[in-house]
Amino acid sequence: MTALLTPVFVLISLTFTLLFWLGGSRYLSLRNREVRTSDIALGQPAWPRRLTQIDRAYHNQFELPLLFYALVCLVIVTGAQPAGFRFLEWQFVILRLAHAYVHVTSNQLRARFLLFAAGAMTLLAMWVLFGVRLLGSGD
Repeated sequence: MTALLTPVFVLISLTFTLLFWLGGSRYLSLRNREVRTSDIALGQPAWPRRLTQIDRAYHNQFELPLLFYALVCLVIVTGAQPAGFRFLEWQFVILRLAHAYVHVTSNQLRARFLLFAAGAMTLLAMWVLFGVRLLGSGD
């Protein structure tokens, strides 16, 4: 169980790291008067570019990773863990970490897209393997 959940905890740690980084950066931006409260009170896009990068990296953690979390839960509940699942789990998490890193540093769109696509394909493979394993077991 621990081996199955460790990648989940790593991805959740990434999400909280981005959240606290974003919150602290926004606080400093407001305190340093780089942006006024009235400029962002209704969600207007007035934050400095750097904060927008961190914000998008944070929000990306609630898109594709949700399918990952759901899949891990289903694997635990059904006990239908396909061969190679743990390897693919780590591959997905490493790709997500790399995607977030690119997002908050160089923000090179091509690199970001390739990392996103590789993560999406890894996750798709995980779902297909799970489906085959579950349906093939006859339960």
